[in-house]
Amino acid sequence: MPIPPTMNELINDLLRRIEVGEFPPASQIPSTQQLADHYDVSVSTIHRAVAALREQGVLVGRPGRQGPGKVVR
Repeated sequence: MPIPPTMNELINDLLRRIEVGEFPPASQIPSTQQLADHYDVSVSTIHRAVAALREQGVLVGRPGRQGPGKVVR
């Protein structure tokens, strides 16, 4: 069974995926649950990583949505 990534590894991998164009600007990244399943971490871990990327200005919330609608800036 693979070892789940640390928070910094998770954030860095999401940044890498954005930089290489897997998640282009103005696109929505996968759902919280999809990311949690992909990285084998809890949903709360994904929420913390997304919050960190929002603080860095990498992701923005999608207006008019409840929950973590996440769009690449």
